[in-house]
Amino acid sequence: MARIKGVDIPDNKHIVISLTYIYGIGHSLAKEICAGAKVEPTKKTKDVTSDEIVKLRNEIDKHLTEGDLRREIKMNIKTKMEIGSYEGSRHKKGLPVRGQSTRRNARTRKGKGKVVANKKKI
Repeated sequence: MARIKGVDIPDNKHIVISLTYIYGIGHSLAKEICAGAKVEPTKKTKDVTSDEIVKLRNEIDKHLTEGDLRREIKMNIKTKMEIGSYEGSRHKKGLPVRGQSTRRNARTRKGKGKVVANKKKI
């Protein structure tokens, strides 16, 4: 198993798919990285040479990934909460941030449903 940016990428998949296991690298960026490192995207990870892995690492270092990206996102959210923006207040309350309806759904953000006493249907 190759290890890039502290992530073990799977051996039995194409290198383009394996790179998406790294936080911050999607399919299109993985293609871009392979093109920049001159590595065949359809090549399996186990067939990639150590020289090509070094090229891939150098290419990935040009982009914001893993811990640095996570840290930046957390700082952006923290800044929004500190300045008191609408998005920040939604983050504080644990509600959906991007305008989704909360009347019936939003269980992922709101958590398990709370029982309301004396609310019988007539």
